[in-house]
Amino acid sequence: MTASRTRVLLVDDHELIREGLVRAFERSEDFEVAGQAASRSEALRMFADLLPDVVVTDVRLPDGTGLDVVREIRSQGHDTGVVVLTMYAGDEQLFAALEAGASAFVAKDAPSDEVVAAARHALVSPRSFAAADLAGAMRRRMTPTGPQLTQREAEVLSLLARGFSVSAIGRAIFVSDSTAKTHISKIYEKLGASNRADAIMKAVRSGLLADDLRE
Repeated sequence: MTASRTRVLLVDDHELIREGLVRAFERSEDFEVAGQAASRSEALRMFADLLPDVVVTDVRLPDGTGLDVVREIRSQGHDTGVVVLTMYAGDEQLFAALEAGASAFVAKDAPSDEVVAAARHALVSPRSFAAADLAGAMRRRMTPTGPQLTQREAEVLSLLARGFSVSAIGRAIFVSDSTAKTHISKIYEKLGASNRADAIMKAVRSGLLADDLRE
């Protein structure tokens, strides 16, 4: 009597990608491809019908994202293993997959054996997260690499975010309008911003305004 094989649902809107994944999993005796989906909605319908052991999904789908698939599976309380594939394997995408509840994150240009290995991890530890450069991504997140503002510039940025005019900023920090404008110009330069709105948006993305926005 042969042991039951791990059933995989593949989700990708490119047929050639799916075919390549099918071949990769069929080379392994412990996996079988239970189904294939080309969209978020089709993936969720097939998941409900098949209840596979592992889902392997691309991030970009015609009607949503693979992260939507992960979130929906987790919101239903399933401990199914979910592997997220992406062409854009940067830190931002990695942490988005982690926060969505994925089991593993793999770049599409990785060898197919890595996808199969990630599926094995997802099967055994669906609620833990594996990625090739997870440790490096964590170090980069903990180490500031964005714009470094002086204490005074950070103060001026905070006032800008609160809508203070140049004159009001000068009065608040006891400097002339000219000096306030100099601080603002330096902030724009460091952030690569062209105006106040652009500076605030980039400061938020860099985590420089998180505390201010919570007030």
